[in-house]
Amino acid sequence: MKVLNRIRTLAAIAAGLGALSAAGAWAADLKVGFITSMSGPVSSLGIPYDKGMKAAAAYKSEVGGRKVQVIQLDDASDPSTAARNARKMIEEDKVDVIIGTAGAPGSLAIAGVARETKTPLISIANADLAGEEGAWMVTLPQPAPLMMGAMVEKMKQAGVKTVAYIGYSDAWGDLVYDALMKSAPAAGIKVVSNERYARSDSSVAGQVLKIVALRPDAVITGASGTPGALPYLALTERGYKGKIYGMHSLINPDFIRVGGPSVEGLLAPTGPVVVAEQLPDNNPMKKIAMDFRSAYQKANGAPPTDTFSAYSFDAWLIYLDAAQRALASKAEPGTPQFRLALRDAIVSTKELVGTHSVYNFKPTDRYGSDDRSRVVVKLEKGQWKLVP
Repeated sequence: MKVLNRIRTLAAIAAGLGALSAAGAWAADLKVGFITSMSGPVSSLGIPYDKGMKAAAAYKSEVGGRKVQVIQLDDASDPSTAARNARKMIEEDKVDVIIGTAGAPGSLAIAGVARETKTPLISIANADLAGEEGAWMVTLPQPAPLMMGAMVEKMKQAGVKTVAYIGYSDAWGDLVYDALMKSAPAAGIKVVSNERYARSDSSVAGQVLKIVALRPDAVITGASGTPGALPYLALTERGYKGKIYGMHSLINPDFIRVGGPSVEGLLAPTGPVVVAEQLPDNNPMKKIAMDFRSAYQKANGAPPTDTFSAYSFDAWLIYLDAAQRALASKAEPGTPQFRLALRDAIVSTKELVGTHSVYNFKPTDRYGSDDRSRVVVKLEKGQWKLVP
């Protein structure tokens, strides 16, 4: 009898340890793949995205009592590396979602893998794929047409009749130019140039010479991060005195540092989080934007000074909300069924308040932002100031 009782006791202990082990594994089985550019020409965006993810994890790192594990890889600003990273995370690490990456070309490369493997992608770069090609992704940065509309409105108010364009020779440059061409002519503004340069270029002197020769009332760029300062530096060197505009992709401390006096007075659209303290108290995004700033300070030891880190934070909020709903389907994380449930939850997100926007996704609109997601700011003495 004693032997039998001992066997029963050992079995109970083993069962208990097994249950604890299973509970531990269960608590950590939610996996997020995070890809950003910690090196290479897009790192001036990728590093802020990384800091934003650190703030997100400091803010909240569990869903329904289960811990969320973040697996992170550097794509070195290379789209093919971004795609390989995504495939590794999905096939080897068994992540249920990808958040990334720092540039539109990289996000588009990841989107192909996401579609093939049926894994949701929350893009933190401004990348869009229509129809079935983009069926497994949503995009957080405000769409170029929405933000360009604010810039064209300010140009019209300032009496601008001609505007020159210079942007990246990639998907982002195309998106911004297309948005300009759709809105400027309707406002009575003629677009007089379409100059391009690569993110890795060290000079745009030739392109700017052509622009200055056209004597435009204003210049607007379709660039981002540190390389986005090149056109403004070259314009100043050539004595250009007209008005200067940019896009939300320029809201970055490295852009201000490199641009210096040449970017003083720049007007740009951005998300409300950039000027959180200046927002009226009734703005729906003010509270979460201030919460983000606190979490960022805690995680990184300094306040945020860019727009990009908050997109990572918003991606995290969207994921946590969607994961909670996907878990209710009883599908197991790490399975195709859970990834499908998670995708369906993400694209059905309604009125989720983030730092940049109040997000609403639907099958025909994977951006999820509306007019509430944009404000106009002006660069004054190195600080972004809200423009009424």
